[in-house]
Amino acid sequence: MEEKVKEILSKIRPQLQADGGDIEFVSMQDSEVKVRLKGACHGCPGAQMTLKMGVERALKQHVDESITVVSV
Repeated sequence: MEEKVKEILSKIRPQLQADGGDIEFVSMQDSEVKVRLKGACHGCPGAQMTLKMGVERALKQHVDESITVVSV
């Protein structure tokens, strides 16, 4: 499942990079995916919305419904 998560993150990455940000996979334990937001995404007021409505939603849709995303 971790490889599938990384694959989906690599598909999301260009959208974040277009806005001056980036996302880095940190780890996965059970269904919790830890990521690090970088660049313009780090500290952005909309970062939590990006994580929940963008990243987490894509992972739930394409990998597993039980996944949660946490920024570290």
